[in-house]
Amino acid sequence: MSKAGALDLASGLGGKIDKSDVLSAVDKYEKYHVCYGGEEEERKSNYTDMVNKYYDLVTSFYEYGWGESFHFAPRWKGESLKESIKRHEHFLALQLGLKPGQKVLDVGCGIGGPLREIARFSSTSVTGLNNNEYQITRGKALNRVAGVDKTCGFVKADFMKMPFPDNSFDAIYAIEATCHAPDAVGCYKEIYRVLKPGQCFAAYEWCMTDVFDPNNQEHKKIKAEIELGNGLPDIRLTHQCLEAVKKAGFEVVWEKDLAVDSPLPWYLPLDKSHFSLSSFRLTAIGRFITKNMVLGLEKVGLAPQGSQRVQAFLEKAAEGLVAGGQ
Repeated sequence: MSKAGALDLASGLGGKIDKSDVLSAVDKYEKYHVCYGGEEEERKSNYTDMVNKYYDLVTSFYEYGWGESFHFAPRWKGESLKESIKRHEHFLALQLGLKPGQKVLDVGCGIGGPLREIARFSSTSVTGLNNNEYQITRGKALNRVAGVDKTCGFVKADFMKMPFPDNSFDAIYAIEATCHAPDAVGCYKEIYRVLKPGQCFAAYEWCMTDVFDPNNQEHKKIKAEIELGNGLPDIRLTHQCLEAVKKAGFEVVWEKDLAVDSPLPWYLPLDKSHFSLSSFRLTAIGRFITKNMVLGLEKVGLAPQGSQRVQAFLEKAAEGLVAGGQ
């Protein structure tokens, strides 16, 4: 997991946003969401601003609490969170049939945790596409530490308008990233365009299951909390994602809800009734300590004003994810 400490968390809070502007950015971000009177169409039309503000505000929290790979994973009994995340990334590489020397694209790569793991596992050259400058800066530094900076890199761009020629990549993947797209078909079409003919795209996608009832107030509340705490314009149903992939030109050769057969629930690290020394910062006690640490850092001026509110909406997201998963 990430070795980021309290001072790393404090120095990274706000990302590329000027520290004096963090509180204002939190205000603007929150107002995009249902919990604060925001509308879905406004989130979709301003997705670039919304998602950039989100990742500037939360990336240091993610790295501090979760590690370098910002995603969930199905998990075996006796397996740590870190081990499950690595296995999840290796499984994706195997599904793609990656071969040494291939040119691969990671769409919405975060700070590059999966990129580095998959590049080392498969001996491929992976390019990370990301529209957030702060995350790219962190990713480049971590690539140098991992020794993959000569074969792997980052491109700052919007995945709805990729700056690559047609047929550029041997394989493409996205891990819990294209859920930020305002238009799934448009996003998948861009991926289809830059992928070489006959090659594969693999994605781990956030979806609402058919259990979701749009007329159920509790379900709507959970969905809104997840959108707020995860920078999402909307959360699509599974069949909507599959339809969008097909409309973009792809043939779906395999799809599965990986949560169904997971021996341990994917949301377990966020469940306050669960305790783990290896993921201590994610436990109820660990989160209580982080909350008070951020409060103290903000009071003495080491963390910018608004940091507590970021921690609060991430906590709300964790509650929504556990409730939604359950």
